[in-house]
Amino acid sequence: MLQMKKKFMTCLLGQCRNYMEIHKEDKRCFIINILSTPAILVGLISLFGLILQKKPVEDVVKGTVKTIVGFLVLTAGSSFLQTGSLNDFGVIFNYAFNMQGVVPNNEAIVSLGLADFASDTAYIMCIGMIANIVLARFSRLHYIFLTGHHTLYMSAMLAIILNVGNLTGPMLWISGGLILGLIMVISPALCQPTMEKITGTDELGFGHFGGFGYWFSAQIGKLFKDKSKSTEDVNFPQRISFLRDTTVAIGLTMTIFFVVVTFVAVVVRDGMSDPTISAFFKGETQTHWIVWAITKGLSFAGGVYIILSGVRLIIGEIVPAFRGIAEKIVPNAKPAIDCPVVFPYAPNAVLIGFISSFIGGVIGMVILGAVGAVLIIPGLVPHFFCGATAGVFANAEGGLKGCLVGSFLHGLLITFLPAICMPVMGSLNFANCTFSDADFSITGIILGNIAQFVKGGGLFAVCVVLFLLPIIYNVIMPKKKEA
Repeated sequence: MLQMKKKFMTCLLGQCRNYMEIHKEDKRCFIINILSTPAILVGLISLFGLILQKKPVEDVVKGTVKTIVGFLVLTAGSSFLQTGSLNDFGVIFNYAFNMQGVVPNNEAIVSLGLADFASDTAYIMCIGMIANIVLARFSRLHYIFLTGHHTLYMSAMLAIILNVGNLTGPMLWISGGLILGLIMVISPALCQPTMEKITGTDELGFGHFGGFGYWFSAQIGKLFKDKSKSTEDVNFPQRISFLRDTTVAIGLTMTIFFVVVTFVAVVVRDGMSDPTISAFFKGETQTHWIVWAITKGLSFAGGVYIILSGVRLIIGEIVPAFRGIAEKIVPNAKPAIDCPVVFPYAPNAVLIGFISSFIGGVIGMVILGAVGAVLIIPGLVPHFFCGATAGVFANAEGGLKGCLVGSFLHGLLITFLPAICMPVMGSLNFANCTFSDADFSITGIILGNIAQFVKGGGLFAVCVVLFLLPIIYNVIMPKKKEA
């Protein structure tokens, strides 16, 4: 009888332990999901800001829901583009011109990293968001970074790099969180001077880890200051005045792109004999390639329209709601929001920036091939979202000419940086993988090389010192009060 009781208790304890482990994993998964889902994260920020302002319940509910819906609309538009027209164009383009190489992709490399560092990533992400608020409060970098999925990606990369530097457990989480918090204020700070010119206000920050690339594009744009009118002031002849409508201009441009590239893939290179290409035109009935190309080109315009609608909804709610946080917790705080936030301010620059950046990416790929380096194939997703944003930033500083040259050079930049980052990622056991956006590549190159030579406690100390520098500077060199 006693033996049976012991067996029963052992079994019960085992079941309890299993339940606790599952429950712990569920909690970790829940935290990652909340922090990496921009709609929920920004909705919570909006809720918190409205409550701090002591708004009526009906205003709190309306503001929170509209903010979440706005982000969901934006995300739906982005997803529609990435999984639809952008993805299909990339496949068709690579086949048409027989391209082979590495396509930089944030999601692919992060998914590999999360397989081994999911817990570390979650802890770094949580600590990083706290570190972001601390820096926003006690330094001059008053930005609250709200692009949750980019925060997740950077957390995963930091977990991988710092682990190679022999950091594990709490030391890994703290050092990674501090560096994450630092990047979350430096990237928006780089972009802010031009961001204020774009939006006409200092109440909105820019939160996307391509910040160095956009800053670079804006600096190039400044070379053409006062030499060119804005992309939005281009005068079209009466007969083609319909091109002033963003949806029409993007739809026609992308339709032409699709028709030309699909013609090369299907007719010139006999793509119908390839299972991957022919699958695009098969369904319940066979679709002619011209009809498919026209549909895809116009679908691209539809995706951009959805994104712009979501952005307008977000801006109308998040800026007023954020004033509560700025007034009560972090004085002068600015919400740093994802890159499509700038698209409505210069829709023509969005299209021009995308095309110029993509051309820069193709030329960059040719240069890499000529020097015998790894081919970085221009990915449509980074060249659309990052290239379009670079176009808006360059246009704000240098008009149409600045937009053309700035976004073109940005295309070269996000081709060469991933190529330089490749050896670092290879040394971290991530061969043939690299990040696409500028800040990821720069962080990987700098911190990855530091982690190769500085290990353990030394690396931890480096991370702590880097985090404290903006706070120390603000204490030693206090900002002069305006008279």
